Amino acid sequence: MPKRNGARTCPVTAALLSMLTAAGLGLTACQPGGAAKTPPATASHATPPRAVTAQELDLLHRAKQLLLRDCMRAHGFVYLPVPREPVPEARDFPYGIDDAAWAARHGLGSDIDRQRERIRRQDPNQVYFRALSPQRKAVALRVANGPEPAGLTARTADGAVLTRSNQGCLAESDRALYGNLGRWFQAVSTADSLAELRRQRVLGDPAYTEAARDWSACMRKAGHAYADPVRLRAAVGRQPSLPKAREVALALAEARCATTSGLAAVAAELDREHAARLRQGREAEADAQRRLQLTALPRARSVVDGATAGG
Repeated sequence: MPKRNGARTCPVTAALLSMLTAAGLGLTACQPGGAAKTPPATASHATPPRAVTAQELDLLHRAKQLLLRDCMRAHGFVYLPVPREPVPEARDFPYGIDDAAWAARHGLGSDIDRQRERIRRQDPNQVYFRALSPQRKAVALRVANGPEPAGLTARTADGAVLTRSNQGCLAESDRALYGNLGRWFQAVSTADSLAELRRQRVLGDPAYTEAARDWSACMRKAGHAYADPVRLRAAVGRQPSLPKAREVALALAEARCATTSGLAAVAAELDREHAARLRQGREAEADAQRRLQLTALPRARSVVDGATAGG
């Protein structure tokens, strides 16, 4: 995805073949303004679609991986499907760690980061790609991502304009699963940007700031001087690797203080409130990704079953 920051810099990014392991968007470019040629929004639905389960997300990912494999193979390249989350115990804590059991096992998650890095280095797709000649690497990237980030355009919820290629194996696999590629690109762009907007609004909410003060006081009593979980993460990131015992102690204090100070409960409530506010007036856009995913499940099952039957 494009980089987002206060200066609104949105560099063009070329995904290496190894980046096919994620549900990436291939070659993507971002502009801070301009008219987006987005598909027309569908009519609002009275009942929001249900959330896609983790198992269903795995199915969609598996199907896309198989479609990518077959597409790359058809162009003379090797691609090996990989799991959606190679480290199953990985967790996302957008407002700070609030699970003491997880913290006791993983601390701040450095072990998971190291696992991911090992998997990335040993990824057979990366090994294969690095062994290609420069000319073949260039061809492989074009085959995977398309020739340039052009052909599809979407506007995010915060007004940025994204473009990506409507060619290449990434585009073809999305098209095979979701049908209308332009609608899918817009749906993913909207969902991703709404999630980030929601997080930013929660962190900037006065109620979160007030709860973070209580969390910070709790942390000081435990011997850790941090204003909030975001600053804790930033400070730890600037340090050399912490000894495991110290990392676990810090994570346990963070999780316990998130519960006893009320920060975790406040963050969860604010997350729901801001999600509802961001949905207002854009219900069809906010629900589009889920609807397309649910519609794609039979196609994904057919792809996976077909690959299983074919060996």
